[in-house]
Amino acid sequence: MTTDATTAAETITERVRARYARAAHQAQTGARSCCSTDCCSSTTDDPVTDNLYDAEQTAGLPEEAVLASLGCGNPTALIDLRPGETVLDLGSGGGIDVLLSARRVGPTGFVYGVDMTDEMLALAQQNKEKAGLPNVAFLKGRIEDIPLPARSVDVVISNCVINLAADKGRVLRDAFRVLKPGGRFAISDVVADRLVPDALRSDMEAWVGCLAGALEIETYKALLGEAGFEDVRVEITRRYTAAEAGLDPTSLPAGWEAGDGKLASAFVRATKPLSATPQGGA
Repeated sequence: MTTDATTAAETITERVRARYARAAHQAQTGARSCCSTDCCSSTTDDPVTDNLYDAEQTAGLPEEAVLASLGCGNPTALIDLRPGETVLDLGSGGGIDVLLSARRVGPTGFVYGVDMTDEMLALAQQNKEKAGLPNVAFLKGRIEDIPLPARSVDVVISNCVINLAADKGRVLRDAFRVLKPGGRFAISDVVADRLVPDALRSDMEAWVGCLAGALEIETYKALLGEAGFEDVRVEITRRYTAAEAGLDPTSLPAGWEAGDGKLASAFVRATKPLSATPQGGA
Protein backbone atom coordinates (compact mmCIF):
# COMPACT_ATOMS: atom_id res chain seq x y z
CA MET A 1 0.00 0.00 0.00
CA THR A 2 1.25 3.45 -0.88
CA THR A 3 1.35 5.79 2.11
CA ASP A 4 0.86 9.55 2.08
CA ALA A 5 4.53 9.98 3.04
CA THR A 6 5.66 7.81 0.12
CA THR A 7 3.44 9.73 -2.28
CA ALA A 8 4.78 13.06 -1.00
CA ALA A 9 8.38 11.87 -1.37
CA GLU A 10 7.81 10.67 -4.92
CA THR A 11 6.09 13.94 -5.80
CA ILE A 12 9.11 15.89 -4.57
CA THR A 13 11.44 13.61 -6.54
CA GLU A 14 9.48 14.03 -9.76
CA ARG A 15 9.30 17.81 -9.41
CA VAL A 16 13.04 17.96 -8.82
CA ARG A 17 13.66 15.68 -11.80
CA ALA A 18 11.53 17.91 -14.05
CA ARG A 19 13.35 21.02 -12.91
CA TYR A 20 16.76 19.50 -13.61
CA ALA A 21 15.61 18.34 -17.03
CA ARG A 22 14.56 21.91 -17.80
CA ALA A 23 17.92 23.20 -16.58
CA ALA A 24 19.74 20.78 -18.89
CA HIS A 25 17.79 22.07 -21.88
CA GLN A 26 18.50 25.67 -20.87
CA ALA A 27 22.23 25.02 -20.62
CA GLN A 28 22.24 23.58 -24.13
CA THR A 29 20.63 26.78 -25.42
CA GLY A 30 23.13 29.02 -23.64
CA ALA A 31 21.06 30.02 -20.59
CA ARG A 32 22.59 29.76 -17.12
CA SER A 33 20.97 27.74 -14.36
CA CYS A 34 20.20 28.82 -10.81
CA CYS A 35 18.92 27.42 -7.54
CA SER A 36 15.60 29.26 -7.63
CA THR A 37 12.62 28.28 -9.73
CA ASP A 38 12.28 31.13 -12.19
CA CYS A 39 15.55 33.03 -12.37
CA CYS A 40 17.31 30.93 -14.95
CA SER A 41 18.50 33.39 -17.58
CA SER A 42 21.74 34.79 -18.85
CA THR A 43 21.21 38.16 -17.19
CA THR A 44 19.78 37.46 -13.72
CA ASP A 45 22.09 37.42 -10.70
CA ASP A 46 21.45 34.65 -8.19
CA PRO A 47 23.09 34.97 -4.75
CA VAL A 48 22.88 31.20 -4.27
CA THR A 49 24.70 30.11 -7.43
CA ASP A 50 26.75 33.08 -8.68
CA ASN A 51 30.55 33.32 -8.50
CA LEU A 52 31.19 29.85 -7.12
CA TYR A 53 34.01 29.02 -9.53
CA ASP A 54 36.81 31.29 -10.67
CA ALA A 55 37.97 31.69 -14.27
CA GLU A 56 41.07 29.58 -13.70
CA GLN A 57 38.97 26.63 -12.55
CA THR A 58 36.50 26.78 -15.44
CA ALA A 59 39.11 27.42 -18.14
CA GLY A 60 38.95 24.61 -20.66
CA LEU A 61 35.63 23.24 -19.41
CA PRO A 62 32.67 23.05 -21.81
CA GLU A 63 30.44 26.11 -21.46
CA GLU A 64 27.41 23.85 -21.03
CA ALA A 65 28.93 22.29 -17.90
CA VAL A 66 29.29 25.72 -16.32
CA LEU A 67 25.83 26.90 -17.40
CA ALA A 68 24.17 23.77 -16.03
CA SER A 69 25.60 24.17 -12.54
CA LEU A 70 22.79 24.46 -9.98
CA GLY A 71 25.09 24.40 -7.00
CA CYS A 72 25.22 26.52 -3.86
CA GLY A 73 28.96 26.11 -3.35
CA ASN A 74 32.13 24.63 -4.79
CA PRO A 75 32.73 21.22 -3.22
CA THR A 76 36.00 20.78 -5.12
CA ALA A 77 37.39 23.66 -3.05
CA LEU A 78 36.51 21.84 0.19
CA ILE A 79 38.99 19.07 0.09
CA ASP A 80 42.49 18.14 -1.00
CA LEU A 81 41.87 15.57 -3.72
CA ARG A 82 44.92 13.41 -4.35
CA PRO A 83 46.22 11.73 -7.50
CA GLY A 84 44.87 8.19 -7.80
CA GLU A 85 41.80 8.68 -5.61
CA THR A 86 38.29 7.62 -6.55
CA VAL A 87 35.64 10.34 -6.13
CA LEU A 88 31.84 10.20 -6.24
CA ASP A 89 29.64 13.22 -6.97
CA LEU A 90 26.04 12.82 -5.77
CA GLY A 91 23.58 14.57 -8.09
CA SER A 92 26.26 15.40 -10.64
CA GLY A 93 24.04 17.36 -13.06
CA GLY A 94 25.93 18.70 -16.08
CA GLY A 95 29.19 17.41 -14.64
CA ILE A 96 31.16 20.52 -13.63
CA ASP A 97 32.34 19.13 -10.28
CA VAL A 98 33.08 15.72 -11.79
CA LEU A 99 35.26 17.27 -14.49
CA LEU A 100 37.09 19.52 -12.02
CA SER A 101 37.71 16.55 -9.72
CA ALA A 102 38.95 14.39 -12.60
CA ARG A 103 41.67 16.92 -13.33
CA ARG A 104 42.83 16.80 -9.73
CA VAL A 105 42.91 13.02 -9.24
CA GLY A 106 44.73 12.65 -12.55
CA PRO A 107 44.86 9.72 -14.95
CA THR A 108 45.43 7.21 -12.14
CA GLY A 109 42.26 8.36 -10.34
CA PHE A 110 38.62 8.10 -11.30
CA VAL A 111 35.45 10.13 -10.75
CA TYR A 112 31.85 8.90 -10.82
CA GLY A 113 28.83 11.15 -11.18
CA VAL A 114 25.38 9.85 -10.18
CA ASP A 115 22.22 11.58 -11.37
CA MET A 116 18.59 10.53 -11.83
CA THR A 117 17.74 12.85 -14.74
CA ASP A 118 18.21 11.49 -18.26
CA GLU A 119 18.63 14.95 -19.76
CA MET A 120 21.38 15.88 -17.30
CA LEU A 121 23.15 12.55 -17.85
CA ALA A 122 23.13 13.10 -21.62
CA LEU A 123 24.48 16.63 -21.18
CA ALA A 124 27.16 15.42 -18.75
CA GLN A 125 28.29 12.74 -21.19
CA GLN A 126 28.61 15.36 -23.94
CA ASN A 127 30.62 17.56 -21.58
CA LYS A 128 32.91 14.64 -20.70
CA GLU A 129 33.63 14.05 -24.38
CA LYS A 130 34.28 17.75 -25.02
CA ALA A 131 36.63 17.94 -22.03
CA GLY A 132 38.52 14.86 -23.19
CA LEU A 133 38.71 13.30 -19.74
CA PRO A 134 38.69 9.48 -19.86
CA ASN A 135 38.76 8.98 -16.08
CA VAL A 136 35.06 9.84 -15.67
CA ALA A 137 31.80 7.88 -15.73
CA PHE A 138 28.23 9.13 -15.29
CA LEU A 139 25.76 6.65 -13.80
CA LYS A 140 21.98 6.80 -13.65
CA GLY A 141 20.63 6.38 -10.16
CA ARG A 142 19.13 8.01 -7.12
CA ILE A 143 21.39 9.27 -4.38
CA GLU A 144 19.38 7.30 -1.82
CA ASP A 145 20.49 4.08 -3.58
CA ILE A 146 23.94 4.69 -5.08
CA PRO A 147 24.78 2.24 -7.91
CA LEU A 148 28.27 1.44 -6.60
CA PRO A 149 29.55 -1.29 -4.29
CA ALA A 150 30.41 -0.77 -0.65
CA ARG A 151 33.85 0.65 0.19
CA SER A 152 34.55 1.67 -3.40
CA VAL A 153 35.34 5.41 -3.19
CA ASP A 154 37.74 7.63 -1.28
CA VAL A 155 35.72 10.85 -1.37
CA VAL A 156 32.03 11.76 -1.68
CA ILE A 157 31.18 15.26 -2.89
CA SER A 158 27.86 16.92 -3.75
CA ASN A 159 26.65 20.40 -4.60
CA CYS A 160 23.28 21.62 -3.31
CA VAL A 161 21.56 18.28 -3.93
CA ILE A 162 21.13 16.42 -0.64
CA ASN A 163 18.73 19.11 0.62
CA LEU A 164 16.42 18.12 -2.26
CA ALA A 165 16.19 14.49 -1.15
CA ALA A 166 13.03 13.49 0.69
CA ASP A 167 14.94 10.96 2.86
CA LYS A 168 18.26 12.59 3.73
CA GLY A 169 19.16 10.01 6.36
CA ARG A 170 19.06 7.31 3.71
CA VAL A 171 21.32 9.39 1.43
CA LEU A 172 23.89 9.84 4.19
CA ARG A 173 23.80 6.17 5.14
CA ASP A 174 24.43 5.12 1.55
CA ALA A 175 27.24 7.66 1.18
CA PHE A 176 28.81 6.07 4.27
CA ARG A 177 28.36 2.61 2.72
CA VAL A 178 30.26 3.40 -0.49
CA LEU A 179 33.14 5.17 1.26
CA LYS A 180 36.28 3.27 2.17
CA PRO A 181 37.35 3.39 5.84
CA GLY A 182 39.02 6.77 6.32
CA GLY A 183 37.07 8.13 3.36
CA ARG A 184 35.97 11.75 3.33
CA PHE A 185 32.54 13.34 2.90
CA ALA A 186 32.83 16.96 1.65
CA ILE A 187 29.74 18.64 0.25
CA SER A 188 28.11 22.00 -0.32
CA ASP A 189 24.46 22.21 0.71
CA VAL A 190 21.72 24.54 1.87
CA VAL A 191 21.15 24.45 5.64
CA ALA A 192 19.02 26.25 8.20
CA ASP A 193 20.73 27.72 11.24
CA ARG A 194 17.41 28.04 13.05
CA LEU A 195 14.00 26.39 12.89
CA VAL A 196 12.17 26.74 9.55
CA PRO A 197 8.35 26.76 9.92
CA ASP A 198 6.33 23.80 8.66
CA ALA A 199 4.36 26.10 6.35
CA LEU A 200 7.49 26.83 4.34
CA ARG A 201 8.74 23.25 4.40
CA SER A 202 5.46 21.98 2.96
CA ASP A 203 5.56 24.38 -0.01
CA MET A 204 6.52 22.50 -3.17
CA GLU A 205 8.01 25.48 -5.00
CA ALA A 206 10.27 26.13 -2.04
CA TRP A 207 11.38 22.48 -2.15
CA VAL A 208 12.22 22.67 -5.83
CA GLY A 209 13.98 25.99 -5.21
CA CYS A 210 16.50 24.38 -2.83
CA LEU A 211 15.06 25.97 0.31
CA ALA A 212 12.33 24.04 2.11
CA GLY A 213 14.37 20.83 2.26
CA ALA A 214 17.24 22.48 4.15
CA LEU A 215 18.03 20.70 7.41
CA GLU A 216 18.74 22.54 10.63
CA ILE A 217 22.47 22.35 11.28
CA GLU A 218 22.16 20.25 14.44
CA THR A 219 19.82 17.83 12.67
CA TYR A 220 22.31 17.49 9.80
CA LYS A 221 25.10 16.73 12.26
CA ALA A 222 22.94 14.20 14.07
CA LEU A 223 22.03 12.35 10.86
CA LEU A 224 25.69 12.17 9.85
CA GLY A 225 26.52 10.77 13.27
CA GLU A 226 23.72 8.22 13.04
CA ALA A 227 25.06 7.13 9.63
CA GLY A 228 28.41 6.42 11.29
CA PHE A 229 30.46 9.50 10.38
CA GLU A 230 32.87 11.24 12.74
CA ASP A 231 34.63 14.62 12.79
CA VAL A 232 31.45 16.33 11.51
CA ARG A 233 31.79 20.04 10.71
CA VAL A 234 29.39 22.58 9.18
CA GLU A 235 30.69 25.96 7.99
CA ILE A 236 28.23 28.58 6.72
CA THR A 237 29.49 30.38 3.60
CA ARG A 238 26.53 32.50 2.38
CA ARG A 239 23.24 33.69 3.86
CA TYR A 240 20.19 34.85 1.92
CA THR A 241 16.49 35.54 2.14
CA ALA A 242 13.84 33.70 0.15
CA ALA A 243 13.47 36.72 -2.14
CA GLU A 244 17.23 36.88 -2.74
CA ALA A 245 17.16 33.21 -3.68
CA GLY A 246 14.58 33.92 -6.37
CA LEU A 247 11.35 32.84 -4.67
CA ASP A 248 8.31 35.09 -4.97
CA PRO A 249 7.23 35.87 -1.38
CA THR A 250 3.64 36.37 -2.53
CA SER A 251 3.54 32.71 -3.65
CA LEU A 252 4.71 31.30 -0.32
CA PRO A 253 2.34 29.95 2.35
CA ALA A 254 1.23 31.96 5.34
CA GLY A 255 3.83 32.00 8.09
CA TRP A 256 6.82 31.69 5.77
CA GLU A 257 8.31 34.92 7.15
CA ALA A 258 9.28 33.12 10.36
CA GLY A 259 11.86 31.16 8.37
CA ASP A 260 13.15 33.99 6.23
CA GLY A 261 16.84 34.78 6.53
CA LYS A 262 17.54 31.50 8.33
CA LEU A 263 18.76 29.68 5.23
CA ALA A 264 22.37 29.54 4.13
CA SER A 265 24.86 27.76 1.92
CA ALA A 266 27.36 25.71 3.89
CA PHE A 267 30.29 23.38 3.60
CA VAL A 268 29.57 20.06 5.34
CA ARG A 269 32.50 17.76 6.10
CA ALA A 270 32.81 14.40 7.82
CA THR A 271 34.97 11.26 7.83
CA LYS A 272 34.27 7.54 7.81
CA PRO A 273 36.26 6.03 10.70
CA LEU A 274 39.25 3.89 9.83
CA SER A 275 37.85 1.38 12.29
CA ALA A 276 34.53 1.06 10.46
CA THR A 277 33.76 -2.62 9.94
CA PRO A 278 31.48 -4.02 7.21
CA GLN A 279 27.96 -4.16 8.57
CA GLY A 280 24.78 -4.20 6.54
CA GLY A 281 26.74 -3.50 3.36
CA ALA A 282 28.71 -0.59 4.89
